[in-house]
Amino acid sequence: MALSKRDFLKLSGASVLAGAIPGTLRAGELSDITGDVSPISRAERERRIARAQELMREYDIDALLIEPGSTMVYFSGIRWWRSERLTGLVIPREGPVGVITPYFEEPSIHESLEVAGDVRTWHEDDSPYARVAGFLADRGMKKGRIGVEDTVRFFVSDGVRRAAPGFDIVPAAPVTRGCRMVKDAHEIKLMKKANEVTLRAYEHVYSNIDVGMVPSDVTAMMRDAQASLGGTSMWGMALFGQASAYPHGSSQEQRIEEGQIVLMDCGCSVYDYRSDISRTFVFGEASERQRKVWNTVRRGQQIAFETAQPGTPAGNVDDAVRSYYESLGYGPDYRTPGLSHRTGHGIGMDVHEEINFVRGEETPLAPGMCLSNEPGLYDFDSFGVRIEDCLYITDDGPAWFTVPPGSIDEPIGSLA
Repeated sequence: MALSKRDFLKLSGASVLAGAIPGTLRAGELSDITGDVSPISRAERERRIARAQELMREYDIDALLIEPGSTMVYFSGIRWWRSERLTGLVIPREGPVGVITPYFEEPSIHESLEVAGDVRTWHEDDSPYARVAGFLADRGMKKGRIGVEDTVRFFVSDGVRRAAPGFDIVPAAPVTRGCRMVKDAHEIKLMKKANEVTLRAYEHVYSNIDVGMVPSDVTAMMRDAQASLGGTSMWGMALFGQASAYPHGSSQEQRIEEGQIVLMDCGCSVYDYRSDISRTFVFGEASERQRKVWNTVRRGQQIAFETAQPGTPAGNVDDAVRSYYESLGYGPDYRTPGLSHRTGHGIGMDVHEEINFVRGEETPLAPGMCLSNEPGLYDFDSFGVRIEDCLYITDDGPAWFTVPPGSIDEPIGSLA
């Protein structure tokens, strides 16, 4: 029996990909490739706080309240979790930050705090919200406006409101969004590295995927490859056959078969900055319909890229893709068969950040903004195709973090 191209290349030890990434590492040779990048420094975090304070003065906000999560890491370096016990970061309009935390957590907080800060503790029979109010009072603030970061829980903001009744609670988004939405050169470099890790891991997985595998086999292989390459906080999804039409997965039993669509959506972090790449290929030979849909999605992705120019409202990118798809009979709008989700989302320290490539988004694209470009096509009764690469806006136009693949036969792509 004649060997397929995939089987021949596996047996010969060659890469399955004709356009393999230069220097690609094969199975058993994966090693950390992140040694040429460095984490965000203390000086950078201090500049971020200074920028936040500048925006606070512009928007008449006297202090920011932030719970554990990416925004806390962004400003302070503190890596913590959320529980019923408040650990909160308070950024005043002037001066060093404050950290409110349980007494028994203080040594651990000092271990991760990367900026100058006033750490104030509370015991189990104390009110952490009174500590927030006390910190503000000691800074000469007994009234004004406290900006609450988007993800702060209601019981926390309500507790602060009760403990500091002279303050109005307002959204912190003008400040946090103003800081985080536009990335600097160091942030983009870290995201490039995270995307390199994920792309190289895809090549490894694509070369080793085999008939009979279930989704957990594939995602485990992808997770291990990204970890070996230096990624952290790995995540991934693999969908086979009809399940590929459900953008965020299915509970139906899946097992790889010859001629079947495989859709993967995976990413990782490098020093807190994320990648997000989706690839769709066929195990074996692609049918005429599979090839046609794949080519249509790839064209939709290119239309999105070409539309994403500085100054263009972000929603126009989604409109352009959807107009192309509708001219081919898909949709209309967000209906299937067609593109059932937005064309892309912001990305940075979180996989999903503001802003989005979605209808009605009027925010103009600006240099430093980073977004995914993933205009998939889905038919719930058949299969789905999604090709996703992230881009960033420059003064001269959009630039890829990873270059999309050229065909369903060489479906991994390359480094930018």
